[in-house]
Amino acid sequence: MSENCSSDASHSPTRYMHALSIAVGSFVVAGLLFSVISAVAAPESSPSLSREARFLSANQAAMDKMMAGMSVKPNGNVDGDFTAMMIPHHQGAIDMAQAELLYGHNEQLRRIAQQIIVEQQQEIIAMRLALNQSLPPSAAAPDQQSAAP
Repeated sequence: MSENCSSDASHSPTRYMHALSIAVGSFVVAGLLFSVISAVAAPESSPSLSREARFLSANQAAMDKMMAGMSVKPNGNVDGDFTAMMIPHHQGAIDMAQAELLYGHNEQLRRIAQQIIVEQQQEIIAMRLALNQSLPPSAAAPDQQSAAP
């Protein structure tokens, strides 16, 4: 028989479909293996992106809250206007520093964030006391774990 014989069984539609399904199956398996290998080779990629996304979300929320709080209508009292804008500004710095403590890794920056929180809280208290304003109630920082009962 010649090599180009059309009656050759290797050219039947059934064998063609079988070969096609094996090829497609091979591509699917190869894709799955690639996904698994990629996940194993870079285990930190998803958690890092998720951690970064959570940090960016917390930081943006802090910025939005700060900007809204700072947009006050002047009331003619320079001292009151100053503190009305500076207290939300300082609270924004506290909120951003807390996001660094929750999601950051750099120990030097984490220490700076802790200092920012302490110093900005002290300045908020000093501004409120200077204007005889009441102090807000104490609350645990969101980056601190509460003890289980």
